Amino acid sequence: MADEQNEKTEEATPKRREKERDKGHISKSTDFTSSLVLLLSVGLLFSMGNSMLSNIQIMLHEAFTSLKPDNIVTDDIVTIFSPYFKKFCEITVLFFALLALGAVLILRLQTGALFAKEALKPNFKKLSPANAIKALIDKINIFKPRQMVELVKSIVKTLIVAFVGFNVIVKRKDDLFALIGAEPNVGLVVMGSVIFELLITVCIMMLIIGVIDKKYQDYEYNKSIKMSKQEVKDEYKNIEGDPKIKGKIRSFQMKILQQKMMSKVKEADVVVVNPTHFAVALKYDPGVTPAPIVVAKGVDFIAFKIREIAKNNNIPIVENKPLARSLYKLVEVDNMIPQELYVAVSEILHYVYSQKGK
Repeated sequence: MADEQNEKTEEATPKRREKERDKGHISKSTDFTSSLVLLLSVGLLFSMGNSMLSNIQIMLHEAFTSLKPDNIVTDDIVTIFSPYFKKFCEITVLFFALLALGAVLILRLQTGALFAKEALKPNFKKLSPANAIKALIDKINIFKPRQMVELVKSIVKTLIVAFVGFNVIVKRKDDLFALIGAEPNVGLVVMGSVIFELLITVCIMMLIIGVIDKKYQDYEYNKSIKMSKQEVKDEYKNIEGDPKIKGKIRSFQMKILQQKMMSKVKEADVVVVNPTHFAVALKYDPGVTPAPIVVAKGVDFIAFKIREIAKNNNIPIVENKPLARSLYKLVEVDNMIPQELYVAVSEILHYVYSQKGK
């Protein structure tokens, strides 16, 4: 029975998932992220490549036509090439800025807004030589199940990408053989189309692999954070509070409320009883409320205490079984009596006031 309670069979609760995120333990796929980044880079090259290539060609043309020995006045290679390096950076800065921004957004898409508070706390145990060596051995130990899976995945990915790339080359072999003796411009166009087709095909395959790996990583992550029935119960207790403690708190609150209620019995005009089980204390102040209000009520022991306080403070006690029951069931403490009880209560109040000479 204890083994069943401790077996990890339950899906992780939202609180457990939040706790794991705080530790930096989330489901993420490097293959999925890298495939999207590769696809983004190919897309940027496709949209910006012609413009970048044209500007680089102009820059190289200027460099090779102006870099003559007669025009060079310094031996500092940095001074000579720094203007061209600056120009190259200006040409490519937008491409790399968009690629970096896209990579951040892709990572955010997969991990969400992650701020691992627990992971930021210093853990000095990890700095000890013994733990560092153990962590290194765990990393390079290919015979561990997880390392074995990652190794097999890497081999399969490499074979798939190589096979796809080889197929593209074989499909375009006639175009490539035709380049022998062709003009350089023609050769560059053909080579560019082959490389672009190769990149697109590899991107598609990498994306498929990435999606599959993401599903696998989600499965492994959900499996790793599963909880036992006992853990779920303990977490529920922590959230809702221990039933025993809650019971004690509720009992204490009831005691406080009863004490407060009992203190108001001294202010009552009359106590209606049945005569043993029920007791309801009524107060009527026409200048404050349009109808009498119930200042205290109770059954059995509480009813006995209400009658006792009433006797000690010379508050009239009137026996009326149906009215006492109706007042107890229909009216909450500090609320006015309902209209259907006006006549019965007014008769009792008239009797009490007449006895007091009011």
